[in-house]
Amino acid sequence: MSAVSPTPSFAGTGARSPAGARRQMNPYLAGFGLGLVLLASFLIMGRGLGATAASGSVVAWASGLVAPEWTAANPALKGYFAEPPWINWTFYLIVGAFVGSLVSAKLAGRVRFRVERGPQLGVGARLALAFAGGALAAIGAKLAKGCTSGQALTGGALLNVGSWIFMLAVFAGAYALAYFVRRQWR
Repeated sequence: MSAVSPTPSFAGTGARSPAGARRQMNPYLAGFGLGLVLLASFLIMGRGLGATAASGSVVAWASGLVAPEWTAANPALKGYFAEPPWINWTFYLIVGAFVGSLVSAKLAGRVRFRVERGPQLGVGARLALAFAGGALAAIGAKLAKGCTSGQALTGGALLNVGSWIFMLAVFAGAYALAYFVRRQWR
């Protein structure tokens, strides 16, 4: 019998993880590590974590290449337009998160090109739902003046009431929506 218990495949291929491959990190250890990263961010950079500024600076830079006058006048982008994205330290936060997750997945033997989906959901529908969810999250991050990492991690660590309300709303919304989409993952 294998040391790794079989897990259902969400890709619809029936593939299982290789014997001995580490599936995931202990969530308590990962949370503790994330807390240390947040503390280091406060001590070294003088501010917490958040990805919205990096996204905004990349979008402002790219749109500034095409339409600099429009970008400089756009109220949502003009604050990010003053400098290129590689000057903003949060750009390196995003690059580091991508590289770190890639290294982690490689070490765990989980690097594969596939679309994670339930057996009842087609690839096109899954990609459309992912795009719609990402667009809603981006709009919400702009309206909330921060993404989930900025609101939940940084705001929560600072005991901001608005950040705690935000996270309670995120969890309530996720639980309410889960009822309608869970059959897609069975």
